[in-house]
Amino acid sequence: MEMKKMFRTGIVLALVALSAVSCVTNRKIAYLQDMKHATQIELENRFEAVISPYDELDVIVSSFDQELARPFNLRTSSSGTFSGSGLGYLVDQNGDIELPVLGTIRAAGMTRLKLQEHIKNMLIAGGYISDPYVMVRFRNFKIFVLGSNGGRSITIPEERCTFLQALAMAGDLNVYTDRTKIMVLREVDGQMVSRYLDPRSSKVFDDPFFMMQQNDIIITRNTGYRNFQQSWSMLGTVFSVFSTITGLTSTYFAVRAYLNSNKNQ
Repeated sequence: MEMKKMFRTGIVLALVALSAVSCVTNRKIAYLQDMKHATQIELENRFEAVISPYDELDVIVSSFDQELARPFNLRTSSSGTFSGSGLGYLVDQNGDIELPVLGTIRAAGMTRLKLQEHIKNMLIAGGYISDPYVMVRFRNFKIFVLGSNGGRSITIPEERCTFLQALAMAGDLNVYTDRTKIMVLREVDGQMVSRYLDPRSSKVFDDPFFMMQQNDIIITRNTGYRNFQQSWSMLGTVFSVFSTITGLTSTYFAVRAYLNSNKNQ
């Protein structure tokens, strides 16, 4: 009787464990649950990434007369046109870049469009080129993702990326990711600042960290369900062994009772 009671207890515990594992509901994982049809939310449509120290930039100077533009480009082909291979301009720790002929230029704190305009004005004011065309591009606009789905870096070619877009490019979140606390780390004025974003709510659009910046770090973590499932996997092995032993023990006592009854006859 004692063995049967233990066996029933084991079955009950197994059912309770399986019930807990299955509690990953749609409410816990669905994105933007409070958004209704035709909802309109204003975004930072004019958002532009700001240049920071250690960014790497492409700066291309061109003109109707390519011979005039040649000295201002690091890499030019034999025809005088810009070649996109090789390294770009690295923004130093002081926020400056060193351009051919023009020398040291302050870049940190500017958007790429403002830097383009600034270099263009320098070329005209210095009498170098009367009709310059300047193009600035980020070479290292990357976002990093760490946590429950593994680690990876994402290159953003458009230089504009939202938090939700970054999650999609990272391969989405698995059902075990805790969506209530997805951390975004960002360097602001020499300090690492963290914020927690919840993609299940439309309030995420109002967060200042919703628009990603270069070198942002997204950190995710598993819910307790994932940890419980891993623990249950180990417990399942133990339970399997326990069930086998219980079955063998029950068989032993049944055979023993059968032999004793025959012996008494």
